Amino acid sequence: MSPNDQRKCPICGHLVTEQAEPRFKPFCSKRCANVDLGRWLGDTYAIPATEQEDEDGESSDMSGNA
Repeated sequence: MSPNDQRKCPICGHLVTEQAEPRFKPFCSKRCANVDLGRWLGDTYAIPATEQEDEDGESSDMSGNA
């Protein structure tokens, strides 16, 4: 890893070094990887979604009610 490739852990901010275990990257440790996973599972993080329109220009009703 060159000096320009050094990255900080997105959870704790520590430098992720060459010695960091590859399975935990981009995190510095298993703990930080688990914190991130917990945030996803606990709905702290979410990917914004937009409602798609049908070909006729109306919003699709996912519940099946018209």
